[in-house]
Amino acid sequence: MTQKRFAHCQRTSAMAVKLAEQNGGDVLRAKIGGLVHDYAKQIPDADFIQAIHDHHLPDDLLHYGNAIWHGIVGVYFIEDELGLHDPAILQAVQEHTTGSPEMPLLAQIIYMADFIEPGRSFPGVEKARAITAKNLQAGVLFQLSHELTYLVEKQEPIYPLTFTSYNAWVKRISQTTQAKKAE
Repeated sequence: MTQKRFAHCQRTSAMAVKLAEQNGGDVLRAKIGGLVHDYAKQIPDADFIQAIHDHHLPDDLLHYGNAIWHGIVGVYFIEDELGLHDPAILQAVQEHTTGSPEMPLLAQIIYMADFIEPGRSFPGVEKARAITAKNLQAGVLFQLSHELTYLVEKQEPIYPLTFTSYNAWVKRISQTTQAKKAE
C-alpha cells in the first residue's frame, strides 16, 4: 500500500471513529474497518479476476473494475492475507464501494467515513459532511445520489447494486421522514 493510500486509510479510520461515537456504533470495529477498507485497492486486476473465479462470484462483476472490486472482492484478500474474519467489518468493507439496501450501522459508518474524510476535496464534499453530521442515513443517501450523478456524467457503467441501494435508501429516508411528520 502506498503512503498516500495508507494516509487516506488513517483519515478514514479517524472519521469512522468519530461517526461511530456520534451514532452509537462500535468504535473499535469502526477504527479497524476504516484502516482496512482500501487494503485491496492496489492489488493487480489479474489477482481480482482470479479471486472472482476462485470464489465463484457472479461473472458480471468482471465488467467493472478496481473501483468496485476492491470492496466486493477485496474482503477475500483481507481474510486470507490479514487473517481478519470479523463478519461486521468484512461486510462494511465489502459494501463501501457500492452501498447496500440494508447496510447495518458499521457499513454506513465506513461508507461515509471513506467519502467525507478530511483529505477529500471534491465538489459537494462539504455538503456531504454537513448532512452526515446531522443524520448518518441522510448522508448515505446523499452519497449514493452523488455517485450516480458522477458516473452518469462521466458515462461510466454503474454496478447494479448501486442502483438497488439508491432506490432502497430513497424509500427508507422517505418512510422515516413520513413517520416523523406523523408524530
